[in-house]
Amino acid sequence: MQICLGRSLLRKKNEMLKSMFSCCKVYISETRNKSALESIERAAKLFPEAALINKFEDETYNRVGYTLVSKHDPSLSSDSCPLKDAVFSMVKAAFENIDFELHSGSHPRLGVVDHICFHPLASTSLEQVAGTAKALAKDVGSVLKVPTYTYGAAHNAQRSLDFIRRELGYFKPNADGNQWSGGLQSKLLQLEPDEGPTQAVQTKGVIVIGATKWVDNYNVPLFCNDINMVRKIAKRVSGRGGGLKSVQSMALVHGDVIEVACNLLEPSEVGGDQVQAAVEQLATDEGVAVGKGYFTDLSQEDIIQTYLKLSRS
Repeated sequence: MQICLGRSLLRKKNEMLKSMFSCCKVYISETRNKSALESIERAAKLFPEAALINKFEDETYNRVGYTLVSKHDPSLSSDSCPLKDAVFSMVKAAFENIDFELHSGSHPRLGVVDHICFHPLASTSLEQVAGTAKALAKDVGSVLKVPTYTYGAAHNAQRSLDFIRRELGYFKPNADGNQWSGGLQSKLLQLEPDEGPTQAVQTKGVIVIGATKWVDNYNVPLFCNDINMVRKIAKRVSGRGGGLKSVQSMALVHGDVIEVACNLLEPSEVGGDQVQAAVEQLATDEGVAVGKGYFTDLSQEDIIQTYLKLSRS
């Protein structure tokens, strides 16, 4: 009986992995304006073939992350993809209901809709979701008239998200207490957008849209108020600072703690446990206590399983 059950579960998992799914993560610079978030979520629900799987709100950062998934139909063009249409509808609602000049929080951001990334799931290819990302970027730039940058497989030169952010001053707080407040410092952009106008509207900012392999986000809290010390720890954890390969990290004030916020670009090679151990070791050397880190989204497998449950209900 147990052998048969095990075989059944393995067969279902293999069938799931052979299926084609596309995932999109949408990061919006707002959590405190609940009516705006309700409008954005209603906009997503206009396209039921693209399910809203997860919502991660952080009021201190004043940032919300949405995860959407749909089946990928290779017979459809990128322009008629339900996932692209759902995300475009959310972006439009966000721009209509949020004023970027009124925003403040302890997480960096470049616009009302700060960042969108498409990821292939199961047997979908990166090239296929890149087509969706490019189509969305074109629509946002031409229809919504917002300066739009592309990265990863959605950009011809495969440039990184990190590169765009550095060029646009993303990592530099512009208010006291390591906060980000108001719109962009200048309407004139240091980097030419790939789509849309070359000047930003202060109430909207700019948007970055990309396509990459799966990325995990893992944050580790440190019980410390010395931002410079935690920045040194964050740098030493990252691949850029000679630490864990494929890990990007930064130090962000989060209430009474400072978090080492990490992007795990190759989570199958370097996961949350390794990041946690590295931060703990470095923090111990500095005499700083460390809390248990957390992921800001579901795993790839849990996302697919959740989508399948929702589609059957």
